Amino acid sequence: MLYRNFADQDSIDAQYNPLLTATDAADIIKRWEQNSAHARTRLTSHLGLRFGPTVDEYLDIFPSKEPDASLHLFIHGGYWRRFTAREFSFVAPALVEAGVSVAVMNYTLCPEVTVGEIVRQTRSAIFWLKENGSNYGVDATHLTVSGHSAGGHLLAMALSTDWQKAYGLNRDVIAGACTISGIYDLSPLPYSYLQPKIQLSWADVEHLSPIRHIPDKAPALTVVVGGEETAEFIRQSRDFLSAWQDKGLRGKWLNLSDAHHFNILDGFEDSGSALFKTIVDIATH
Repeated sequence: MLYRNFADQDSIDAQYNPLLTATDAADIIKRWEQNSAHARTRLTSHLGLRFGPTVDEYLDIFPSKEPDASLHLFIHGGYWRRFTAREFSFVAPALVEAGVSVAVMNYTLCPEVTVGEIVRQTRSAIFWLKENGSNYGVDATHLTVSGHSAGGHLLAMALSTDWQKAYGLNRDVIAGACTISGIYDLSPLPYSYLQPKIQLSWADVEHLSPIRHIPDKAPALTVVVGGEETAEFIRQSRDFLSAWQDKGLRGKWLNLSDAHHFNILDGFEDSGSALFKTIVDIATH
């Protein structure tokens, strides 16, 4: 067996390639692009704020009109090799309307850089927001973060950061977190269709699998997954939450029964959805 009970690449890809099961993904991605373009035209924004030395290290910030609004950072997915922040501006309008400022992070993609470098960029973006967010009309003293798919992985790795040692910040950098359809054990991916682009070594799997690096101290975490995702995505989410709680950390489970890997993000645009209410609760408490 290559991984667990999977004997070949096809069986692994069937579980870890969400495009094989979410047949309407192309239409959803097109809607993301359209709604994001509309969001950037109608919201107050600070776009393309550089947080690092390369052209791809930037943040788009959408401040709320509320003067003391907390800041919520969204980290996009795409298996570390697809998309930019610009496809995900759509997560901002409803949150801004609810009194939450929003930042959307961009990062360099594989294979131009490694997954490990993207983890570093994620930590750097969070540090930059803590240090500079107030210059752009947002309150980064209460910073919460969500991440979807590979963004969930990046958030989980950020939660394992020793902020004092690495950046001279106190440990309470992130006030609350929500991973959405994340991947937390990278072990199957070297056997998958992704490997030519992400080029994971076995040392990478060890160092970059969040389930192997649960911190001793961390904020409350909500782990979200769609009920129509593959069995492996659901299992990975359950296993990560169990490992999180086994360390005595606060964690909640949210299964959105009718959602798959892509339409799960529809909740950001629906103020009545369980996902939206979860994000607002995290961002405001």
